[in-house]
Amino acid sequence: MDFELSETHRTIRDTARDFATREVAPNAARWDKEERFPHEIIPKLGELGFLGVRIPEEYGGAGLDTLAYAIIVEEISRADGSLGLTVASHNGLGTSHMFTFGSEELRRKYVPLLASGKMLGAWALTEPGAGSDASALATRAVRKGDGWVINGAKMFITQGSVGGVCVVLATTNAEKKQKGITAFAVEMGTPGFTASKHLEKMGMRASDTVELSFEDVEVPDSMRIGEVDGGFIDTLKILDRGRVSIAALALGLGEGALAAAIKYAKDRTAFGQPIANFQAIQWMIADSRTELDAARLLVWRAAVLADSGQRYSTEASMAKLFASEAASRACNRAVQIHGGYGYTRDFPVERHLRDAKLCEIGEGTSEVQRMVIARNILSA
Repeated sequence: MDFELSETHRTIRDTARDFATREVAPNAARWDKEERFPHEIIPKLGELGFLGVRIPEEYGGAGLDTLAYAIIVEEISRADGSLGLTVASHNGLGTSHMFTFGSEELRRKYVPLLASGKMLGAWALTEPGAGSDASALATRAVRKGDGWVINGAKMFITQGSVGGVCVVLATTNAEKKQKGITAFAVEMGTPGFTASKHLEKMGMRASDTVELSFEDVEVPDSMRIGEVDGGFIDTLKILDRGRVSIAALALGLGEGALAAAIKYAKDRTAFGQPIANFQAIQWMIADSRTELDAARLLVWRAAVLADSGQRYSTEASMAKLFASEAASRACNRAVQIHGGYGYTRDFPVERHLRDAKLCEIGEGTSEVQRMVIARNILSA
């Protein structure tokens, strides 16, 4: 058992960390304040291969593994959770679904654009009345000639207004509930397909999150992804790997907050000495360091299992559950260590805390993760 990264993975980590330090960290607070999606950074992510991490080179990707993907997401998220979410969702949801289950025609048409960053991908499952309960999807796709007509609405869709193509999950057989869901690729600009509302959020404010609407959107059958009524089964596989990336995102936020807390504790003096000398501060730092190290081991284990072809649904949920909650605690402690300054926007820890909360909600809440873990254990 080897707990050390390979030379290749260390190089990937160092490259991602250097990029985040130079290009992301100096701008993150401004992007957050302006609630603006940073379009200008996307070409740079594409050049580094960070938008097609797991896509084979023949399709324009970097051809790396899930562990590399997790490392990249963690390093970018240390500097900015919003951009970390952009990288995670683009790679793990829209692009992954398209490449894994799309036809060769769809792959050749869209994947090179997605992997290069010339086009961003969105993925639309959640609806105003259907989140964890996929069987309640109200968006419908009905056959019309050689194609389909889609009607409905989606909520909380990342890259929904800046993406070039969206993977849309729609009910095609209501009687079969979640076993009657099919995925479709829908290009932005298709008549009837609109991003109707930009959502104002507590955190991840520089990540594009919108409500989508579909009014008699016509797509040919060639835009269908996977088998008819097979979209939900495919979605579960996509979410497993996506949960690894959200766990890595949470880990990066926690690490960023902890680093800021350590620096502040060494610089800030009280009663004639750095507050890092006080046991109360030391214990908070020790707890955060321990929990984040444990979270990283869970993330890496899930990633390695995914790359080895083994089942990893339970391990992905464990990583996502523990890392997201550990990150929230680490960010909260970091604010506490900063005292009153931590409650202001003069320091990054309040942004990390706001951003971290999403990791306990997105791609399956903590409650859903506990349900998945328990169900898998008890059915073994």
